[in-house]
Amino acid sequence: MATLSATNLAKAYKSRQVVRDVSLSVSTGQIVGLLGPNGSGKSTLFNIICGILKPNYGEVIINGVNVNEVPIYKRALDYGISLVPQHGGTFSGLSCIENLKAISEVVIENKNDRNYKIEEMISKFQLEPHANTKCLMLSGGTKKKVAIAMALMSNPKIVLMDEPFAFLDILTVRDLQKTITNLQTEDTKRCIIISDHSVRELLSVCDRAIILANKKIVAQGRPSEVIKNENAKIYFGDAFKIN
Repeated sequence: MATLSATNLAKAYKSRQVVRDVSLSVSTGQIVGLLGPNGSGKSTLFNIICGILKPNYGEVIINGVNVNEVPIYKRALDYGISLVPQHGGTFSGLSCIENLKAISEVVIENKNDRNYKIEEMISKFQLEPHANTKCLMLSGGTKKKVAIAMALMSNPKIVLMDEPFAFLDILTVRDLQKTITNLQTEDTKRCIIISDHSVRELLSVCDRAIILANKKIVAQGRPSEVIKNENAKIYFGDAFKIN
């Protein structure tokens, strides 16, 4: 069953078209990779799904409900959407545990439940050595783990990750890949959509891939299918292989 679907989405700023006639469907339990060159509309699509932007045309449907008029905070609390942004995602002047506490006070009513969830996230992401370190002082990979942990505090069912592998070394990327696949193993009712330019790293963790180019979807399917799609060569080129 589709947890999230979008139909004929379009967004323009005056005469500049950013997204044109984009339709997609993401089912429970899937990890979907969103790929495309700069300016193809990936971040705009994420912002429309989250409610940061309103489309000029089209619909965003969550669990069968049109949420076009639902504000961003209600999409998060009532419809289970959470975003791990490309940049930031943490309060740099707060420690790891203070970041998690700040989010817990917004999304979890019971204080005991908050403390339990914070401890769970600290353990899940192996953040014990960094619990009292200000995020400003953390490495890029650890900071990204804190941002993902913050995004999961509300037990979301739709998680959007915007370029989680950017600017990370290969060992950190592999660790983060394992973290992402483990998240899906732990909760098969969750779906994750990841946008990134690290093509091989993204294709190795996703069940389906969607290729955006020229503001629209040009190919989608299993990674092995997409890289063979003639329409996707506008992004991959002729010589690209997964291995």
